[in-house]
Amino acid sequence: MKPTYRAMQVTRPGSLELITRNTPIPKSGEVLIEVEACGICGADIADIEGVDTALQSPRVPGHEVVGRIAAIGENVSTRWRLGQRVGVGRLGGHCNECRQCRQGRFQLCENQVFVGSTGDGGYAEMMLARSTGLVSIPEELEAVEAAPILCAGIATFNALKKSGAEAGDLVAIQGIGGLGHMALQYARRMGFRVAAVGRGEDIAEDARQLGAHLYIDSHAEDAAARLKSLGGAQAIITTVGQADAVSSLLSGLAPQGRLILLGAGKAPLALSAGQLIVGERSVLGSITGTPYENEKALGFSVLSDVRPWIEILPLEQAFDAYQKMKSGDVKFRMVLTMKANT
Repeated sequence: MKPTYRAMQVTRPGSLELITRNTPIPKSGEVLIEVEACGICGADIADIEGVDTALQSPRVPGHEVVGRIAAIGENVSTRWRLGQRVGVGRLGGHCNECRQCRQGRFQLCENQVFVGSTGDGGYAEMMLARSTGLVSIPEELEAVEAAPILCAGIATFNALKKSGAEAGDLVAIQGIGGLGHMALQYARRMGFRVAAVGRGEDIAEDARQLGAHLYIDSHAEDAAARLKSLGGAQAIITTVGQADAVSSLLSGLAPQGRLILLGAGKAPLALSAGQLIVGERSVLGSITGTPYENEKALGFSVLSDVRPWIEILPLEQAFDAYQKMKSGDVKFRMVLTMKANT
């Protein structure tokens, strides 16, 4: 193992710096991962631009991490072996002690590490990880393919599982970006009638290639009215953070339909109580998922041939990749590779 490794760290808000660090030794309950690929997610914006360097040490962002175990600390389950392919998503490992963990709700652990935010992430050649956050990566997936599934994939896969929709039901996906392009593929392969809701016709053909049966341009027509004319959507999976855009779709839900939120916007949603009560509609928030659920999403991706659409850049171009992702000029996910491993 090399004594040092390269990493991109946030030294000041909105900036990434390529630095060299000493290779750490994993503590009890930890493993050291030799990173092969790390996806760039929209949530990285807050981690890179919102960091307060006066309150914390320079942070390494990135939470869609795939690599191999290079070292293992004490008190790590024997299911994890040296050289094993593993991944880590946004939720970096539950504590097994808090109230939520005792109830088996590991994704809601009160002492969870948020990779790339409260703990260092994968814009690096090496990364320490809690063993409880590890995800086994199928051999059928390349590292660059698996990385976005650990966040965008599991988030949309789990949201669809929670939707209450059955095969043949109309399901709408709002926002055809990094999350939405995965949701369209999963929804089609789960047997739903899939409506993609986007802004502008430039994305329409991509939406259809990804699995949408129909595309609704919310700039050209009332998307909720269109869904209602089709009998209403049994579920709407929204990946956008604009509260007004999300609220505008509520009337497009069928009776007992569910609006499932994945876009973490800060503005409050304007919802009519009457729309919820009459028709027994509901609004549900959905986080990514547990490591076991992540393995289910990866397995389904292999089984049904779902793959993220990606663009790849090397680690040293992380800032360029981040800027491209932030501008929206990417189809549909950026992934970093570690030059030493390619």
